[in-house]
Amino acid sequence: MIDATIIIGYFVIILAIGLWSRRRAGDVSVNEYFLSSNSLRWPSIAMSTIGTNIHAGHFLGMMGSAYLYGLAQANLEINAIFGILVAAFLFVPLYLKYKVITISQFFERTFGPRVALTYSLLSMVLFATLYLGSTLFWGAYTVNAVFGEQLRFISDDPMIRVAALLVVLGTFSATYTLLGGLTAVVCTDVLQFILLLLGGVILLVLSVNAVGGWTQLYVKAPHMMHLHLPADHPTLPWTAIFSMLLLNLNYWGCNQVILQRALAAKNLREAQIGLLVGGVLKYVMAAIIIVPGVALAGMLSDRPLQDPDQSYIVLIETLLPTGLRGIILVGLFASLMSSVDSMFNSLATLWSIDVYKRHLNPTAGDRTVVRVGKMAIVVCLVTGILFGFLQVYIKYQDPGFALTHWFNDMSYYIKNGFVVLISAAVFLIKPSPRLVLYALFLSIAISLGLQWAFPRLAYFNRALYTILLTFAFVAVPTVAKNGWRISLRDLVQTASPKIGYGALALGLSLLLVHVLLH
Repeated sequence: MIDATIIIGYFVIILAIGLWSRRRAGDVSVNEYFLSSNSLRWPSIAMSTIGTNIHAGHFLGMMGSAYLYGLAQANLEINAIFGILVAAFLFVPLYLKYKVITISQFFERTFGPRVALTYSLLSMVLFATLYLGSTLFWGAYTVNAVFGEQLRFISDDPMIRVAALLVVLGTFSATYTLLGGLTAVVCTDVLQFILLLLGGVILLVLSVNAVGGWTQLYVKAPHMMHLHLPADHPTLPWTAIFSMLLLNLNYWGCNQVILQRALAAKNLREAQIGLLVGGVLKYVMAAIIIVPGVALAGMLSDRPLQDPDQSYIVLIETLLPTGLRGIILVGLFASLMSSVDSMFNSLATLWSIDVYKRHLNPTAGDRTVVRVGKMAIVVCLVTGILFGFLQVYIKYQDPGFALTHWFNDMSYYIKNGFVVLISAAVFLIKPSPRLVLYALFLSIAISLGLQWAFPRLAYFNRALYTILLTFAFVAVPTVAKNGWRISLRDLVQTASPKIGYGALALGLSLLLVHVLLH
């Protein structure tokens, strides 16, 4: 009862903050609703960005994968630092220079309206279905796993309970996002980040103590304490690092959901410091998500779990007393809400600015654009819930199925093309818009072809080959016609030398971690 009271109190506080941050909701400008009037400072950017990045699927799916594969799973977290650095010093300066509200507006300046519209539509498909559905599913799945007995009044069938909870969680986060816009999202995200960090640190300390301390991880699970697995590993070979680095150019460099806070920064200095602090926080996130899964593997070496995605739940039920369990679960819900509200806001931005205002009703005023954005949130809620239902079915048909890597594999069909898109826009000299447009679809065909021809090829390696082949399709004729870009020095911009030194230190730290934990 204490745990349930803590969780209910959390939801009440978050809704109150979201409603309090609402400012003249019927009469706000486009810039205020979608970019918070370009007023964000670096602490809000850092916490809201990483809070958006980390969601319930990390605590369940990625911790479950860490239970199976050990520290190698941390590559998906720490290698994001590369993408963050490139975004902060190459991409974001360009976005702020051109004063874009959406990434699509940048692509339109470079490639024209057809490429920009295609990017917007593919982004909306990806986030309104796979990302939103997955995030809602993991939140509902956790609630049912912990409070299943208390929720039997909904149904005796766990699939129905999870589906119902999925609807409730989605509707709740959509409500305060719709009313308050990005200001509500950022205000709630800051609190939610603090809560997810607190809960994560508590679980990390307890799990490492339970296994006997950090040194006991090397004794009880020595094979899991390596960041790099063999090149022939079916899921996480060390060669996957190369594709992770490239894919992070998309996730951190041209992802509306993640970059909306940087676009709303007060200036370049605030954006770059916020992203650098976010890079440091990725190390913390890797520790609180990955290490408990490894510790659980050491604790249960003689009685392995049938469903690895239950790792987080098992740790909560095994290690935490009443009350503390509620705090940990509040941290999980905070990660869920922070991700979902950001998706709603960014999807509304893409639809209302890139599609409605640009192509359907160019004369629309701010009030109309904001109203259409709010309508888009409702539509995305429905699509996210429907796709969440699909994941409920998949998970309960095969409880041992690792949804995290299935999710990655599915998303890369679209994200591979986005890597080529942003790379061509920044690193090539005047590439053909037609070639770039073809490349977005060619990347999907190449990925499917590689999967058919080499079914045992790890999906990360497939993504790497897809990106390289597709980029060559654009780069070879472009370089032959226009030559190489002489230097990237003109592209790299830093708000101050100190920020540049901080970026260098962060980049070197990533190399050091790979060496030490090899």
